Amino acid sequence: MLKIPAKDKIQKEVEAILEHQAFKLNSPQEEKVREIIARVAAQGDRAVVDYTKKFDTKEFSLDKLIISRDEIEKAYQKIDKPFRDTLTKAIQNITAHHQKQRPDEWFETLPLDVVLGQRVIPLRRIGVYVPGGKACYPSSVLMGAIPAKVAGVNEIVMVSPPPIRPHVLVAAAEVGVTEIYQVGGAQAIAALAYGTKTIPRVDKIVGPGNIYVTLAKKLVFGLVGIDSLAGPSNVVIIADQDAEPEFVAADLLSQVEHDPDSFAVLITDSPKIAEKTEKQINKQTKQLSRNKIIEKAMIRIFLVENIKQAVEITNQLAPEHLELEIGSPQRLLEQIKNAGAVFLGPHSPVPVGDYIAGPNHVLPTGGTARFASPLSVYDFVKTQSIIGYTKPALKNVWKDIKLLAEIEGLDAHARSIDVRFS
Repeated sequence: MLKIPAKDKIQKEVEAILEHQAFKLNSPQEEKVREIIARVAAQGDRAVVDYTKKFDTKEFSLDKLIISRDEIEKAYQKIDKPFRDTLTKAIQNITAHHQKQRPDEWFETLPLDVVLGQRVIPLRRIGVYVPGGKACYPSSVLMGAIPAKVAGVNEIVMVSPPPIRPHVLVAAAEVGVTEIYQVGGAQAIAALAYGTKTIPRVDKIVGPGNIYVTLAKKLVFGLVGIDSLAGPSNVVIIADQDAEPEFVAADLLSQVEHDPDSFAVLITDSPKIAEKTEKQINKQTKQLSRNKIIEKAMIRIFLVENIKQAVEITNQLAPEHLELEIGSPQRLLEQIKNAGAVFLGPHSPVPVGDYIAGPNHVLPTGGTARFASPLSVYDFVKTQSIIGYTKPALKNVWKDIKLLAEIEGLDAHARSIDVRFS
């Protein structure tokens, strides 16, 4: 729903958006998700098949759970060359970007032969959840699997509700996914977390999904790692008087077509841009196939005094996507503290980042850009601290360690130092 609040009502609207996008995970669905997880943990494959027949397709059996090499080869036959070429270009760009994120191991020798260091160890086995069913998201495969591959993960497992589309299967094969299982929803997350006879458990689960998937990730966290709790997509656009209203409207609408709970905000200091963008939104919405979803979503236009105020509001909202449709957009970067991804100028719309540019499109939602980052190589490695002291080095700090241990009331800690010198 489009709304243009009066200037003195903007802060109230900002607070309403913050409340709207806050994670509401203590929901009626949580008890159902707990039940699904418990049954999968207890019954394994049998529960996975039963829930898949109940929620996704009645024509399902255990032999359909694993996607075979033959099925992948058939998928290749169903796609055309333009898709293959585009897929290759996207993989190259995404891989090149993520290769720059590889963290370094380091070691140093300090006085008295103290050795300190950090090892970087890839996770052994990870799960990538790809939404599916009626939807087709090969880009989700690329964004989940490529950083894991770059990090050095050996076993990359993909789960997606049946039927998995040919484009998704080909994308998985091209980026080195090692196993593909045709299962979705909370039952897929439970299977990855607990393991079944057919689906061995993983160390971490990444990828967005619906409320059942998100709740399941929340509930299994600790047994396995997760990337984040994904909420509805959102975008903020800061625009000045030179922005193109047709572009701005199209970009706002592109984010709220995902989900009725999505939101999009234009913040501008130009009454002309506000007025023309409103007209474009109304015009373009009628032309879009997902207009019923768009009409339920939250669209706001904030007319502010200046761009400085626009930045302040943006940092409050901490959007998943931020477009700077202003002259010399780089000048605002230092001021933007909270945003998952920033898109510079009129020819950098969000879909560029969604599909082809290279940075990951799995971004912090729900205002979590205040403290969270995009999915990256760092999500698929763990670090290990290395500490090596010689006897002279330990003796040099013996009394310091003992003092701190005694202050904390941990006499066994103090004794473990004392016995080496008594």
